[in-house]
Amino acid sequence: TKAYDGKPLLRDFSYTLKRGERMGIIGPNGAGKTTLLEIIAGRVTPDSGEVVIGETVALGYYDQESRALNDELRVIDYIKEVAEWVTTAEGDKITASQILTKFLFPPEMQFTPIARLSGGERRRLYLLRVLMSTPNVLILDEVTNDLDIATLMVLEEYLESFAGCLLVVSHDRYFLDRVVDKVFRFEGNGVLREYPGNYSAFLEIREREAEQKAAVIAETKAAKSAAAAPEPTAAKRKLSYKETRELEELEARIAEAEARKVTLEQQLHDNASDYVLIQKLDGELRDLSVKLEGDMERWAELAELV
Repeated sequence: TKAYDGKPLLRDFSYTLKRGERMGIIGPNGAGKTTLLEIIAGRVTPDSGEVVIGETVALGYYDQESRALNDELRVIDYIKEVAEWVTTAEGDKITASQILTKFLFPPEMQFTPIARLSGGERRRLYLLRVLMSTPNVLILDEVTNDLDIATLMVLEEYLESFAGCLLVVSHDRYFLDRVVDKVFRFEGNGVLREYPGNYSAFLEIREREAEQKAAVIAETKAAKSAAAAPEPTAAKRKLSYKETRELEELEARIAEAEARKVTLEQQLHDNASDYVLIQKLDGELRDLSVKLEGDMERWAELAELV
């Protein structure tokens, strides 16, 4: 249990993370997502209860704050401070230089001082250092907000063969669809609810529950009407003409945006070596994702009214 200023973020939450689980954590801003990760990592103490860490657990935590890099070190030396090589799930050994190349640091960049890296390159290097620490429980906090599309594509490929547990906080439904197999959502008032499947499965469950709730309400009203004497009833809430038009426009816009997003992601994959084009496509995709998320939230509001 954890609360701040009287506001409960977690209330009597218990869970045992099992080998190989891949969990997405979602919810509104300020709901407690990062606080949960900080409690798991031992940086924040719960108000009550405890976190039990197995003896063989090795945590790797990509957070939003602790990113102090030694500017005097070269890129490859910064990585070698953690490990000279890593072993893949298939048993293959990959050297620090090879994995740097895989994460878009070609050999000619590996002896560059960290002080000369851009902000995006520093974030990518910080992520790689976390991965090189060979965790068997990997925690990623809003990684999709920090990294460019090219890096995210490499990360997704890496996570496909990652054999450990994965905990991801993200608002990016497409990233979550690819890397998690269950979702925990902060429902408010300290409640954290589990949904099986990826983010798309979560949306389907929520839509189905909204339909069931609407059906129960309708049946209850019908039963009351049949049992009671006829009397004037209040008008039911319906979408206005403007809201109906908005819902139709949202559905068309969402479909178009999702199709465009698939096209952009394919173009990024096909032109990975063209840095200028990658930057242009990445910018368009980020803008598109922000607009799509807003349209999805508004669509959900209107659909729940229906």
